[in-house]
Amino acid sequence: MAPPISAAALRLLGLVLGLILSFTENGGLAGAGPEAHTLGRDLYGFRPSKMFVFGDSYADTGNTRKTLTSSWKEPYGITFPGKPAGRFSDGRVLTDYIARFVGIKTPIPYRWMNVGPRRIQYGVNFAYGGTGVFQTSSSDPNMTAQIDFMQNLLNDGVYTWNDLQSSVALVTLSGNDYAFFIANNNSTEALQAFIPTVVNQLVANIQRVQSMGLKKVVVSSLQPLGCLPRITVETSYQSCNAAQNAAVQLHNLLLEQAVAKLNNNGTGKGSTPYVVLDLYSSFMSVLQNNSTQQESVKFRNPLKLCCAGTSSGAYCGTLGADGEKMYTVCDEPEASFFWDTVHPTQEGWRAVYIALQATLKQNLLMS
Repeated sequence: MAPPISAAALRLLGLVLGLILSFTENGGLAGAGPEAHTLGRDLYGFRPSKMFVFGDSYADTGNTRKTLTSSWKEPYGITFPGKPAGRFSDGRVLTDYIARFVGIKTPIPYRWMNVGPRRIQYGVNFAYGGTGVFQTSSSDPNMTAQIDFMQNLLNDGVYTWNDLQSSVALVTLSGNDYAFFIANNNSTEALQAFIPTVVNQLVANIQRVQSMGLKKVVVSSLQPLGCLPRITVETSYQSCNAAQNAAVQLHNLLLEQAVAKLNNNGTGKGSTPYVVLDLYSSFMSVLQNNSTQQESVKFRNPLKLCCAGTSSGAYCGTLGADGEKMYTVCDEPEASFFWDTVHPTQEGWRAVYIALQATLKQNLLMS
């Protein structure tokens, strides 16, 4: 049974999640090293040939429409690929690092897959920025719709059961469902009751994905929302909001319990088709400079963003009426953990990936 969360903590959770929903900032892998490829083969016990991705802006590599997001505007993508490409970062995002971990190239975004069979041989990314398990946007598909897209590809014979038997899925959920709910509900009791609803739908979604034949479904926990720059600006980027992070842990606890139950009900000794990708712990390890990995990355001020708006209502990528930049970019994005008020830099994601190594080794071993 999850511990009760105070009304004050829930109100604070509502604040940060509301900020997320209203927020409109929206080849070889540098720094990953050749060992990542081998690690993926060893941990999974099979050689993944494809990856299918479902979720939001933490995983989106170019699905969200250009008219709806600044991820297609400068300075997004300045580190990789050198220009805006739809990623919510200066460069690579979580999807790129997990793909490298399992030993494949980054799968193509769903919106751009009609480019011939060679481009879809590594799978497809269905994630759209701003979405959730329920409908949080009037235009972009929620997770159920994203899985429907996948089912259509199977029905059309684009992929076969055998393809999925050698594939892995990545599923991310970063809080948009809660933000949308809070925008229409002020009751802390209603929010506390809604959290299990979100987790239950997420669990139903990952079960549906796994039932298609995928060997592994990796689902992310909720990141420490109290550490996002949109919140830490209140302390001049010096500290996280502990109450908000405590509230976030209810979602994560329920998810971990549900996934453990699914794995305990699995067939075969050592069968663990579902894995929780512990973004909360990995973010905190990096932000607190607690990583023990040899490749661990140290940031000058990990709670401070690199790309920021210069006036009220402006954000990373905002242009004025005459086309003037209404944002600033730090001199060294690689020295910043956060790119904008919500999303990590490429180097931030690499640091998270490094921090996840121990978790991956512990939780993905198959007998």
